[in-house]
Amino acid sequence: MKIGVLGAGTVAQTLAAGFLKNGHEVMLGTRDSSKIADWLRGTGSGVLTGSFAESAQFGDIVFLSVNQNVIDSAIELAGSENLIGKTVVDLTNPMDFSQGIPPRFTVTYGDSLGEKVQRALPGSNVVKAFNSMGANIMTDPIFDGVPGTHFIAGNNAEAKAEVKQIAEEFGWEVVDAGEIGQAFFLEALASLWVNYSIKSGQREQAFKLLSR
Repeated sequence: MKIGVLGAGTVAQTLAAGFLKNGHEVMLGTRDSSKIADWLRGTGSGVLTGSFAESAQFGDIVFLSVNQNVIDSAIELAGSENLIGKTVVDLTNPMDFSQGIPPRFTVTYGDSLGEKVQRALPGSNVVKAFNSMGANIMTDPIFDGVPGTHFIAGNNAEAKAEVKQIAEEFGWEVVDAGEIGQAFFLEALASLWVNYSIKSGQREQAFKLLSR
């Protein structure tokens, strides 16, 4: 599968390297590839780079991995026309660190970032995923043989099946939380993960849903 990633930060790099390892073709969309030159020569060797528009065109599925403050500009640079009919995976989280720790949660129910992205891309199938865990866990979710639980949300069943397959390749147990409106709760879950990580000083952790 060809995977486009909009963004080139730590999360984007982690996922890109993981996708490549699992046999996918990957292109990172970045404004300046020179900033990640060392990574491209090392862990990211084999990952392609291009503009946001080129990455959006390249991907059969596209991951949105940017700060919440630049979602609109990232979508504008990618070009909504390049994302029509595609699955767009929204990794963004509504956390504002400008006033210190813990970060402030910036959305209300019914107006999550996942819903915002879906409204901005009406011709795409947005899936909220890969947002409620740290980058260090994203591609390595097994704890003493037990997989972490990865919650996803979106309106399109086929799009969610695509994302489920990709997450399962890393070893996640995937739980469908429902339609894109449930992204609010996934974003709140991410806030809980971050706040507890800060409080405990522990990043090697993931959520687990137990059923019987």
